[in-house]
Amino acid sequence: MDQRVVFLLSLAAFTSAASLRATDPLLALIAGEFGVTAGKAGAVITGFALSYGVFQLAHGPIGDRFGKFRIITVMTAVSAVATLGCALAPTLGTLTLMRFLAGVTVGAIIPLAMAWIGDTVAYERRQATIARFMIGQMLGGAAGVSLAGALAAWLGWRAIFVVLGALFVVIAALLRRELARNEPLRLDGDRSVTLANALRRMAGLLLRPWARVILAVVAIECALSMGVFAYVAWDLQHRHGVSLALSGFWIVAYPAGGLLYATFSAPLVARLGEQGLALAGGLLIGAGYLCLLLAPAALVVLPGLLAVGLGFAMLHNTLQVNATQMAPEARGAAVSLFAFCLFTSQSAGIAVVGRVIDAAGIWPAYLAAALGLPLLALEFRRRLRHKAASSAA
Repeated sequence: MDQRVVFLLSLAAFTSAASLRATDPLLALIAGEFGVTAGKAGAVITGFALSYGVFQLAHGPIGDRFGKFRIITVMTAVSAVATLGCALAPTLGTLTLMRFLAGVTVGAIIPLAMAWIGDTVAYERRQATIARFMIGQMLGGAAGVSLAGALAAWLGWRAIFVVLGALFVVIAALLRRELARNEPLRLDGDRSVTLANALRRMAGLLLRPWARVILAVVAIECALSMGVFAYVAWDLQHRHGVSLALSGFWIVAYPAGGLLYATFSAPLVARLGEQGLALAGGLLIGAGYLCLLLAPAALVVLPGLLAVGLGFAMLHNTLQVNATQMAPEARGAAVSLFAFCLFTSQSAGIAVVGRVIDAAGIWPAYLAAALGLPLLALEFRRRLRHKAASSAA
């Protein structure tokens, strides 16, 4: 039963990740249609990421109270409506608003699925299970960028939102059927949980030193890495002359790196351990962004994106597993606080990078990621080592 549920959650994560990445190759087209700069068009990404993050503060407690799988099912259905609304947006402001609303609902899916896995899978099997769950997320990211670029070149940028809206409808129906026939999923939830006491628990998490480390690291990681990644397709189109359709397929190298990690996660975890995964991941991300910075031709970007995707999966998966243990007694709220830090920092990073691009080009953002992420990984490994030594003492 658990494997079937994880598979269904992975399908939901597929569509969630596809929605998250769908606008990456479309910025130039959206900017052209509405007559704005790429930095201003980036508001459609910033708005989605911001609402995705901020509303985690509500999604976690709601999932703890009413059942995580049930809330995932409802939010998947509502995501269909918000996503189809994006396809009908007549102005950039309306599109940004609809993406903001889509972020509210789509944002519940992956964090609550992770929290459900944390509730039901033993810690020693959790990293491998989360890695398998991430396959849907990684494939979704690949499908989002590749289909968005191809469909936009053929039918315009609105087409991807029609396709994603239809996918949300189908997956919501599958989740609803599983909920109807699976009694433990229907019985999940604790009606004693309220938003007020959940927020108090989240505030209490900030008093725990290790929780502060995890939240700070994920915030810096996503501001540096995902802030600039949102503009890689734009860079491919403008600096390297890659077409709109091909730029989406180029970006597939990033989730391919994540899929590579998910496929070999068990031996990698066994061989490197948490500390080794974190350090190797940070070094790979830095090397990948350095490759993007110095790439003399578009083909050189591909191995750079593969390295960024593999490295990010290694570092971020280590953070995810630790996030599920920040507060086992309120895992939904804890993972939601983790996602809040992740996506609010990502939206801030996207906004800052957009301004940097308009003023000086993309190279300062590539350089910041190439230097900052290896240093962050080194510090995180030091903290992991200290925590392990303290636990053994």
